[in-house]
Amino acid sequence: MNGKLMGDNRNLYIKLLLSTILCTVLTLLVSSTIYYVNYRTINLNEVYQSDLENLTQTSREVISMTESAQSLTFQMYRNGNISKLMFYENPDIYDTTAAMRELSNYLNSMPYIASIYVYNPKAPYVYIAASSGQNGLMTKEELVDQDILEILQHFQEYKPFVPIPRTYLKDASGSKRSNIYTYLCYDAIGNDNELNSAIIVNITTDWINKDIGKYRGTEASNSFILDNKGRTLSGDPLNPSVTLTPESAITQQIMSTKNAGYFIGTVGGMKSLISYTAPDSLEWRYIRFTPYEIITRKLNAIRTTTIYIGVSILVVGLFISWLLSRRLYIPIHRIVTKMKSLESDKRNSLFTLKQDMLRKLLQGHEPLTAKWMRDKRSELGISFDFGHDYRIILLRIDRFQPFLQKHLDDLHVYKYAIMNISSEIASQAFQVETVDMGDDRTVLLINAHNVPSDGDQSMLQTLLKQIQKAVNELLKISLSITYSPQSSLPQDLVPLYRKIVEASEHRLFLGAGCLIASQDHPYPETDDYLFTVEKEKRLVDALMAGKVAEAKKIYAVIIEETRPYPISVFQATLSRLTITLSGVLHTILKNNSLDIPSSLLVSRQALAKLETIEEIEAAFFESFDEIKKRLDEKRSMKQDDLIRKINDMIDLNCGNPNLCLNWIADILDMSPIYISRVYKQNTLNAIVDVINTMRMDRAKDLLKQSGLSVAEIAEKIGYTNSSYFYRMFKKNFGVTPTDFRKAELLEPGNQS
Repeated sequence: MNGKLMGDNRNLYIKLLLSTILCTVLTLLVSSTIYYVNYRTINLNEVYQSDLENLTQTSREVISMTESAQSLTFQMYRNGNISKLMFYENPDIYDTTAAMRELSNYLNSMPYIASIYVYNPKAPYVYIAASSGQNGLMTKEELVDQDILEILQHFQEYKPFVPIPRTYLKDASGSKRSNIYTYLCYDAIGNDNELNSAIIVNITTDWINKDIGKYRGTEASNSFILDNKGRTLSGDPLNPSVTLTPESAITQQIMSTKNAGYFIGTVGGMKSLISYTAPDSLEWRYIRFTPYEIITRKLNAIRTTTIYIGVSILVVGLFISWLLSRRLYIPIHRIVTKMKSLESDKRNSLFTLKQDMLRKLLQGHEPLTAKWMRDKRSELGISFDFGHDYRIILLRIDRFQPFLQKHLDDLHVYKYAIMNISSEIASQAFQVETVDMGDDRTVLLINAHNVPSDGDQSMLQTLLKQIQKAVNELLKISLSITYSPQSSLPQDLVPLYRKIVEASEHRLFLGAGCLIASQDHPYPETDDYLFTVEKEKRLVDALMAGKVAEAKKIYAVIIEETRPYPISVFQATLSRLTITLSGVLHTILKNNSLDIPSSLLVSRQALAKLETIEEIEAAFFESFDEIKKRLDEKRSMKQDDLIRKINDMIDLNCGNPNLCLNWIADILDMSPIYISRVYKQNTLNAIVDVINTMRMDRAKDLLKQSGLSVAEIAEKIGYTNSSYFYRMFKKNFGVTPTDFRKAELLEPGNQS
């Protein structure tokens, strides 16, 4: 027994130490791989930049030579002696000698020129000035460089002063061909487009770039030139493996872009770095192949060294693991003994551990894996099968806050009783596990037991109603129940639980004791909801105006609009309305000098304890009604005093021409709109009408009892314009002031 335990301890220690060593080795290898890739990229870029600089310099030299050759040719065409060779069929000996002397001078002045040809198709000779090889007057048959005659016969295929890379024999006795650039300048003026004359300047390639135009087997790199059609203008004809064709993949890839760049390709069976320039003014591109092995030789050595180091660490680690495992099994034995003790304690509190584990699964704190289902279910005695068809049912205690205040000490007992009752009823048709989720929540996890796997919706609802009824009868507790759709996927457990928790909040609208199917309450995104600011403004205006009935209707509409959305939308809307209404109530009470008892204002803490819309509305509406009651009492007293003051001012200042609504408002230091509304609400008359009526009554009295003129009477009662007084009097009594006085005088009782 002890030997087996010691062996287990050693194995455990080996696993721990090997894990550490393997992590170290893998870290070293991964980091080295990353560095290797980065350094390789940097190295390739450095080689490419070096190649690009070299090739670009070659391009500049070729273009410079082209410009020199062009300038030299133009000088020759303007030279009188040389022009005789080009246009005279048989120039005399003196002209020929002078022209050849001029050609020699041009040849000697520019050492990079290998030879100069002057060609006249009508003349029997080709005039040659060369530093070596054939020199002087040569017939076309004697000319060793027969390739130039082929070029002249097809001169239309060549652009003037575009260098033609080629090789030629200097003399008939030699066999070595020299590499040159040929610059062709010709005269082909005329309708027949025939060649009239030509000057050919041959420049040796040694003055431009030793790599271009030839292959050196002892060198690592090879360089080439491509024209604008992808044709190779230089290369080694003896080494066809590194010769490009317009159809080759490398040529196609280079010609597909107008920029300089590089890529990795296979050239002559060898992996190489292919660098190339952008087209120059001659529309040539310069290309260089460098074997990839040479570039990455040092990096490969670093990679190999890193692998050796990693393997060495692994071997040493294996030896250390074996050595230390033989010596350090005692501490491991103590750990294992402690773990056995903990396992024993765990078995003694199996129910608590099972509850905690199921709670963590539902809340997403514990991953539900195949290994977990294989190990933990049997270890904790969980009968629920997460791989079989299942549902999640959430039971919530209604009116939880009052219940909690009354049964705080016995809450866990009541929750345990609810779990037992619901489990006993549900187990008639399902395999059941119950979980206490804290607060007012209890969860039932049910598997199909002796009913079809697709379940029976009506049977499930009947069973849940039985649970509600049994809990209500036995414990006097009302339950709201929310159930999820059926699923057989373990990964759906957490999302289903979250959905039924969210759907259970719909109890706000359905009331206590409701039965909710979470799939019947799909919620749109909260971004689709727009808070109705316009309704909020109308609500504030209605409260400020004392229109409580209207305010209640608007409040109910705003809350009802949140019903189709997640509970977070309702909570945010309720929070905003609470803040807004609190501000309005403070303003109303402050403006009217009313006391603000704490019971009159609705707080968010108080609302959080309410569970249904009816309870929340009742709290707000009670506050609305109480404020209206206080305002009505306050306004009734204030408005009676205000009306009395207004009537006294009208009576005392009837003859004041300034008497009007605004004048009264200024004297009272109040809003004209406010006093006009209050006056009309209480007297059913407008202030302006009362002023006009009082003035007209006094005018009648003065017309009857005084001898004042109509204009004097108008002024006495506050009218500065007698014509306006006439119109107002006639409007009110149907006759003019004069006719009224005459009618009064004609009455029998009024005659003197």
